[in-house]
Amino acid sequence: MMATIFLASTCLATSSAAFAQTAAEGSSDGEIIVTATKRNESIQKVPISLQALGTETLAQHQVSNLDDYVKLLPSVSFQTYGPSQSDISIRGVSTGGINLPGGSLPTVGIYLDEVPVSTIGAMLDVHAYDLARVEALSGPQGTLYGASSLAGTIRMITNKPAMGKFEGGYDVNLNKFGKGNVGGSAEAFVNIPVGDAAAVRAVGWYVRDGGYIDNTLGSRTYTLSDADPTNDLTVTNAAYVKKDFNEADTYGGRLALGIELDDNWTIEPKIQGQYQKAKGAFNFDPVRAGDLKVHEFAPDLNIDKWYLASLTIQGKVGDFDLTYAGGYLKRKINNDQDYSYYTVYYDNITGYTNFPDGNGGFLDPTQRYHNDQSLTKQSHEVRISSDRDKRFSFIAGLFYQRQSNNNFADYYVPGLGATGYPVTFGDDIFTTDTHIVARDYAAFGEAYFKITDDLTLTGGIRGFKARNTLEGFSGFASNATGAGCPLPITPGGCQNIIADDGTPGKTYKESGETHKVSLAWQIDTDKMVYATYSTGFRPGGNNRRPGINPYKADTIDNFELGWKTSLLDRKLRFNGSVYYMEWNKLQYTLAPIGSVGVVNIYNSGDARIYGAEISAAYSYGGLTLSGSGTFTDAKLTTDFCAINAQGNSDCSLGGAPAAPKGTRLTVQPKFKGTATARYDFELAGNETFVQGSVLQQGAARQFLATADDAAVGRTKAFTTFDFSAGMSFGELKVEAYIQNAFDKRGIASKNTFCAPTYCGQYARSYPIKPQLFGMKVSQRF
Repeated sequence: MMATIFLASTCLATSSAAFAQTAAEGSSDGEIIVTATKRNESIQKVPISLQALGTETLAQHQVSNLDDYVKLLPSVSFQTYGPSQSDISIRGVSTGGINLPGGSLPTVGIYLDEVPVSTIGAMLDVHAYDLARVEALSGPQGTLYGASSLAGTIRMITNKPAMGKFEGGYDVNLNKFGKGNVGGSAEAFVNIPVGDAAAVRAVGWYVRDGGYIDNTLGSRTYTLSDADPTNDLTVTNAAYVKKDFNEADTYGGRLALGIELDDNWTIEPKIQGQYQKAKGAFNFDPVRAGDLKVHEFAPDLNIDKWYLASLTIQGKVGDFDLTYAGGYLKRKINNDQDYSYYTVYYDNITGYTNFPDGNGGFLDPTQRYHNDQSLTKQSHEVRISSDRDKRFSFIAGLFYQRQSNNNFADYYVPGLGATGYPVTFGDDIFTTDTHIVARDYAAFGEAYFKITDDLTLTGGIRGFKARNTLEGFSGFASNATGAGCPLPITPGGCQNIIADDGTPGKTYKESGETHKVSLAWQIDTDKMVYATYSTGFRPGGNNRRPGINPYKADTIDNFELGWKTSLLDRKLRFNGSVYYMEWNKLQYTLAPIGSVGVVNIYNSGDARIYGAEISAAYSYGGLTLSGSGTFTDAKLTTDFCAINAQGNSDCSLGGAPAAPKGTRLTVQPKFKGTATARYDFELAGNETFVQGSVLQQGAARQFLATADDAAVGRTKAFTTFDFSAGMSFGELKVEAYIQNAFDKRGIASKNTFCAPTYCGQYARSYPIKPQLFGMKVSQRF
């Protein structure tokens, strides 16, 4: 508690990372120029709650991926199963559960430049190199950013090709986890002018993340559900024991071409992609194995590869600015997991582990999980805007996107096919082969009217239509032999439904609109206050299990007051907002029998969220203090009713609800804050710096349902410290750093691999990055 109070007071006296930038990153007075409103504006002039991490901040904090930049954004929280298997939330708009292939759409919109890259399932984890900035927009952004921006939007803005300028650079990093293995990275970029009106910018990276989880020797004894102890079968994981076995390799690149057709028109085609291979488990079993240790009985592997081709065209038509932004994303995920915890559940509850091997013995029933996903997403947006300096101005546009997910999952036991077990096909017990297509259409606009020179009224509206279809099969593998489901099943190859009953595929349609009204008062050049009402929307959809009702759209009404100020001759900046949000018909994703099992999605009632976001900044000479903090209180305002025998939420059952009114929502802690002190000085004629940062994060609930929360427990509050120091020798910079200096075992998320009420006592913990030492050499030319 004292740490929370100390850091909260520090955040009020210091600043957000958005302010600790040099003039090179923005305007001439050091402010960051952002494009959150789809126009170039100073962050201090944008009347929304916004944080921006510029190029220098990203470099100063060794930001490489999602985990790194989320630390610096207090309004943002995340859950993770490992690399490229994470989900984020903003302002507490979360009910827990990683976005699974059969789950609902995300609550946060993710943009890479002008292109939305939020996908059905876990979010895209883009390596953060040669970025101009990362922008985090808090609160519903439904007017300009659409259906996946229910709680906010994250925008990763890459550096554009620079005309008439040759430049390049590289960064080489070597690091080691304190209790783990060695890793490192090599990154480089080059900008090459092509004549006076074109340039090419090429970027590449390779990252090796060392392991820090040990797969230690363990055993399991299965009763085989036959009440005969003489038949008990004990298996070990001796074949898979390995120290520091959760290693990851990531490589990728980006190639952009910038062309100035004339003084008014530019074209920027771009292609970028990434390949990541992560081995091992990125969690540990604190009860059965110990700190940073697990007992895995089968190989774990996750391969995530994607590419994004995009095109941006900007120009003028008369007095209006015209922009087209389009993109095509293709992503493939291959995942293998040890699913033996689920086998334990079978053994004790269902009796599925009694597999005679035909030789008088029994087959090892240890189950494995394999998943292949193929995702595509194309989007197109065209918008027109008028001169913002005029008394009346506007921005208006049209948007279309289509995304698909072919999802094929096997739950299997090696050698099971030879036993003749009746519900299987080959070694498969359970199979999922589904195809989801989601289409979104929208027309949007915002208008700005200057009531006076200092008072601006903003009004926005977005009309949309959403349509998604779900077809395929999910059930015992032996039942996947009906018409339209030829075996062997291939991704997208099964056109029956989602169930053993052969009913047809499902289509869900929805339409509506979101709104925004804002009043901003520019008190003087350095002070602004604003009041905003905005709404957000996330489409509903179909559940893949038969008999489970469709889930409806959830919406948010946001009421917000904010301020942005620069004081003491702009040495001190103090920004903040207070907000109240009503979340209606919130969607709750429940995997009742395991982390990658059958997923049900419910509308689990209503909730209210209120909180405050504070950031301040002070710079004097070479000293810069920076930090920010968020207070969030998010609770249900209605009961999440109990689940009936058919698997639906039913308020007529009576008795205790699944989660009663007043239950705190998941993932977002009540307080999260970060603060940094940096001192730049000259030593022996060389630019030198020392820096220290602290992150404090409160406890968080992991499951909404009362029984699941009691079984699994919550993550605990933690505080971590990072330190770094470095010196520049001309264009060459050398720095050393230590992250999580005191090796605090903060937990990002917890989960089970079978029903939480049964396996909760053995819940796995997904830790934040352990203590990491490193050295980096970089050069710009």
